[in-house]
Amino acid sequence: MKASSKTTSRKTSSRRALSLQTVTGESDLAEVRSLIRSGRRPGYFYVALLGLRDYEPLQLVKQVRKGLRYSTFLRFQRNTNLSVKTLSELTQIRSRTLTRRKEEGKLDPEESDRLLRASRIFGRALELFEGDDAAARDWLLSGQPALGGLTPLELAKSDVGANEVERLIGRLEYGIPS
Repeated sequence: MKASSKTTSRKTSSRRALSLQTVTGESDLAEVRSLIRSGRRPGYFYVALLGLRDYEPLQLVKQVRKGLRYSTFLRFQRNTNLSVKTLSELTQIRSRTLTRRKEEGKLDPEESDRLLRASRIFGRALELFEGDDAAARDWLLSGQPALGGLTPLELAKSDVGANEVERLIGRLEYGIPS
């Protein structure tokens, strides 16, 4: 076997191992911090906040289309330390619907997509604050002058608002005045 095919095989094996990894011992948040600090973040690293370890975009699309497990909502709540009320508002899932989803064990595709968006915003805030979840949470829950005094989480309820939050994070990362 050529050296390049061995390397490719190793990369594929390690990718498979990453995607099949279960959370045993190491918390989801520790996984995200490790990825942030190592500088080797897969593009969708933030899904670890949901308890997922498959960072491949097409697999995530499939999972979202099928509907994420209800447990991903709980994992995200635990990992972010945001209240269930705050998360249900952010993902626009009413409490009665959330109760039904708990019984069913699964979110619908639209709810799954909004939960994935929420994890992306929290993940980007974690990057901004170099893995400090308390600082990221405080920032996300505080009114930001560059966002018209709204909190980033208020804006992140919509795709357009989430994009604005991400643009602000990008500006802050590069020291561009906002």
